[in-house]
Amino acid sequence: MGKFIYQFGLAIVLLSFFGSADATSEKQIRAELQKRLGTSANVRNVTPSVIPGLFEVQVNNEIFYTDSKAKYLIQGEMIELATGTNLTAKRQEDINRIKWSELPQANAIKIVRGNGSRQIAVFSDPNCGYCKRLEKTLQQLDNVTIYNYLIPILSADSALKSKQIWCAADQQKAWNDWMLGNITPSGKSDCTNPIDKNAALAKTYGVNGTPTIFFADGSRFPGAVQLSDIEKKLASLK
Repeated sequence: MGKFIYQFGLAIVLLSFFGSADATSEKQIRAELQKRLGTSANVRNVTPSVIPGLFEVQVNNEIFYTDSKAKYLIQGEMIELATGTNLTAKRQEDINRIKWSELPQANAIKIVRGNGSRQIAVFSDPNCGYCKRLEKTLQQLDNVTIYNYLIPILSADSALKSKQIWCAADQQKAWNDWMLGNITPSGKSDCTNPIDKNAALAKTYGVNGTPTIFFADGSRFPGAVQLSDIEKKLASLK
């Protein structure tokens, strides 16, 4: 265990459960944790970690750790000191990865710049301030194809704007007018649209905040990411 360290900051949660627990297998640990955490948590998977006696737990789309009797739930990062590798972050990235080929591209507003060779998908709420900030950043990308998936998670007005933008004769213009120029969409909103499907897809992918960017390797960046970080990621995919 000398190779590993737990770094616990302000976000650390250590929950001690009272009473005996006889969990001796991954299946039993999972069942015990599910019972203790309740229906609001989905204990999706339990596997042995690299530290003997400590188990990795996937709750919803987050990584935690527990002991063999499911008495403690630990939130924090596991670092391999020999290499400096953040094992928790790596596993978090793995479980949050999607299959790019399964994205329903017809349900997105497609924007192509230059030769369009580089691809990203962005899940956005039109009323999200961080989404507008990211949109300004994305204007600086060249040779890229951007698939914008409208997901109204903030308000009923977000749903209305999403539908109006989708129903516009020129979707790209309506999108850019609102996100970059603050020109409120005013057209119809009753056309056939994928907004509900996009919201369901976002839920499936565990997207609970906007914006969220997906790359062609299935990895994701949450939030209004810096241009340099996006460029670095795209360069790594060549």
